[in-house]
Amino acid sequence: MSKSINSPFRYAGGKFYARNLILEHIPAHSYYIEPFAGGGSIFFAKEKVENNWLNDIDEALINTYLIIRDRPEELIKYLEGEQATKERHAYYKNEFTPQNKLEAAARWFYLNRTSYSGIMKPQNCYWGYGDKYSMRPENWPRNIRRTSEKLQNVEITCWDFEQVIKTAPDEAFLFIDPPYFNADQDKFYTHSFSRNDHYRLCEMLKGHKDRIKFLITYDNSPEVRELYEWAAEMHDKEWNYTINRTDDQKNGQKKAQNFKGERYKGKEVFILNYDSCALVPQESIQLDLALLF
Repeated sequence: MSKSINSPFRYAGGKFYARNLILEHIPAHSYYIEPFAGGGSIFFAKEKVENNWLNDIDEALINTYLIIRDRPEELIKYLEGEQATKERHAYYKNEFTPQNKLEAAARWFYLNRTSYSGIMKPQNCYWGYGDKYSMRPENWPRNIRRTSEKLQNVEITCWDFEQVIKTAPDEAFLFIDPPYFNADQDKFYTHSFSRNDHYRLCEMLKGHKDRIKFLITYDNSPEVRELYEWAAEMHDKEWNYTINRTDDQKNGQKKAQNFKGERYKGKEVFILNYDSCALVPQESIQLDLALLF
């Protein structure tokens, strides 16, 4: 499968709503790499190319990717009959101890699909499922199968980003989506990203800028702009998105009170080391909101 699909996961900080904006800036390439794959929204949205590589430092996430790629039917069978309930969420979060990689992937997948915004850090991994906005368990098999199909022949690793950038072949294109520079990202991710890591990433990209192409998305801050003043282009980007709360998160607000999801505006800077003026726009994609909430 090379066509556009949605990410199989809910992922805090993912680029679900910014996908079309990002796709517009991606150049032609035959080798695609994501050093910070996360939910992989851009990989799943774009056409697969000859060589594709997803990487993330989160071992539990990468294990789940590998199980979906290599053992999808076993994962589907393990999750068969599961219900999305607070009780099962609490069980998988607090009591269940995986005995193997398959069970670890099942636990991760269940919690990701039923936790608010897919946040997996234990201290902030809260129940966040609602039938109206979330993918129902009976639809998980379809999600897993189509994800597995797209992941076939994709390299999947759990490395530090520096190793990925050093290993990337000449002329590869890297979509780079690190944690924000000025954000309390420790709330969302199981692995922290220090200020020194941001500096290290900048130096790595600067050192390899003449042999690879990259698009990096960051919070639009003076510090980031100064760090990457050497880059070829910077584009200020904004997009609208809505977060719908589940029934349990509405704190008793009723339909009669005209309760609606909160509206937000995403603001980032896209940083490129190539000329984007001559790019051919890629086909826009439709949003499947049930996959996000």
